[in-house]
Amino acid sequence: MVAALNVVNAIGTGVSGVTPTAVKAATTAASAAVDFTAVLGSMITDTAQNLRTSETASLQGLQGRASTQDVVEAVMAAERSLQTTLAVRDKVVAAYQEISRMAI
Repeated sequence: MVAALNVVNAIGTGVSGVTPTAVKAATTAASAAVDFTAVLGSMITDTAQNLRTSETASLQGLQGRASTQDVVEAVMAAERSLQTTLAVRDKVVAAYQEISRMAI
């Protein structure tokens, strides 16, 4: 997946030397290696880790062992992760509902 993202980034920034064949090969390799379930699982795991880190930083801040800036940064990172996860969940649910309404 990282290889595919690097190729996409290179295309987006106009880096020369990236051929269409390389793009196709990287895309095929990335799609074969990573599936949607793995991406969602990874996102949920990262969100849970950010929430744990935020909670730990908050407790350390209450005990005076962490600065206010560290606590705020950790809480804001956890909030961004949670909002992203909820937005993806909402889109997945909406897509499922659209599919379930399709006439067969």
